[in-house]
Amino acid sequence: MTHTDDTTAGLAAAGDRARGDGLDARLVVDRGVFRLDIALRAAPGDVVALLGPNGAGKTTALRALAGLVPLTGGHLRLDGASLDRTPPESRPVGVVFQDYLLFPHLSALDNVAFGPRCHGASKAEARALAAAWLARMGLAEHAGAKPRRLSGGQAQRVALARALATSPRLLLLDEPLAALDARTRLDVRAQLRRHLAEFEAVAVLVTHDPLDAMVLADRLVVVEDGRVVQEGGPSEIARHPRTDYIAQLVGLNLYRGRAEGHTVALDAGPAITTTEELSGPAFVAFPPGAVTLYRDRPTGSSARNLWRCEVAGMETHGDQIRADLTGELPLAADLTTVAAAELDLHPGAAVWATVKATQTHAYPA
Repeated sequence: MTHTDDTTAGLAAAGDRARGDGLDARLVVDRGVFRLDIALRAAPGDVVALLGPNGAGKTTALRALAGLVPLTGGHLRLDGASLDRTPPESRPVGVVFQDYLLFPHLSALDNVAFGPRCHGASKAEARALAAAWLARMGLAEHAGAKPRRLSGGQAQRVALARALATSPRLLLLDEPLAALDARTRLDVRAQLRRHLAEFEAVAVLVTHDPLDAMVLADRLVVVEDGRVVQEGGPSEIARHPRTDYIAQLVGLNLYRGRAEGHTVALDAGPAITTTEELSGPAFVAFPPGAVTLYRDRPTGSSARNLWRCEVAGMETHGDQIRADLTGELPLAADLTTVAAAELDLHPGAAVWATVKATQTHAYPA
């Protein structure tokens, strides 16, 4: 086989390889007082995002998948083969670290060629494969550049090419966009989405950024305190948050109570009128933008939900002001800078908050 044939075969390996079972894992890791115990399953072609607050166990889970942290229980199978006792360097796993960890003394080409060389390819074969991957990433003209001469976005793509050059059956990405500035992040996110869409094995992404997760992943797995608290498609998670962390992540006010008809009596607080008709334990949510504030009790408002509150704090949120309210119902309200000025809002100010039933969303708990 010629070097060109080797290169073509290497690039096509992920697509041409018979599809296996994908990822089937239960990751149990005991680290002193912290215990991670989560199940992860994904079919080839799936992109799964692990979301959660700092200390939730996301990075521990990723490192366990890579073999960098030993399991104290559970199992790890990839395409039907057990990896429980397989050393990291022998796993068919590619990793893109948060800081990329490119070899500073090697060119972009030799950084990408490093993996194939470790897997037995000759120097010429590895460099030909690396050149093809750099071209695929739009980096052919930077093949000879050392990492210090690359922009953040270019370095990220080199790291991705290095991870993919070994045709891994599991691709792990640890906060892959965190080191980028906002403008670069937008471009690289779009490029990463395209490359992940073409990747036919399993990809697992760790991120704290809900936009990265929503754009890049097919399925979200939310981890808190070492446990999975919710999983599903991005739209399902965004529409039906089940914990305060997720509600804050997607920008919703979230409450739990008991529904009877169109009313949800909250576990702690007043009742909320909704358009959905439910019975039994329920969540009710609404966006901060659905809240209308008044300094005096409104008399002509058609809103069925009305609460007396007090401004606890205010902060800029995009091009609006977000008011943090306490009182009958603690909630967040978004309003324009002009509206905030007209209402003379300030910490300690008394306000009335209203939300129309049509702008709430109730669903079973």
